[in-house]
Amino acid sequence: MNWLWLVSYFFGGAFMENAIPHVVAGVTGRAFQSPFAKPPGKGLSSSKVNIIWGFLNLVVAYLLIAQVGTFDWRATPHIIAFGTGFLLKGIGSAHQFGKFHGGNTP
Repeated sequence: MNWLWLVSYFFGGAFMENAIPHVVAGVTGRAFQSPFAKPPGKGLSSSKVNIIWGFLNLVVAYLLIAQVGTFDWRATPHIIAFGTGFLLKGIGSAHQFGKFHGGNTP
């Protein structure tokens, strides 16, 4: 097994996780933080911008997972790499966005 594949699957999981809040905000018609807002990551972007940003994250996740190596959902190292990227990005997102939406309460 190539360790670079695992790195790719890790980042694929992170991009997959990042797509979720942007797509959800977009399809529900809500503004949400994105890198294109002013200030970046703090201001709000339109629901359309979030759909596009979420879709681009899904494309990158696909490229990192399906086009690098031979990803196998039954291969434990592949799932651990993907899941770790997903989890760590999710924790980071929860911390970052919790500042703006009240999710960082003690």
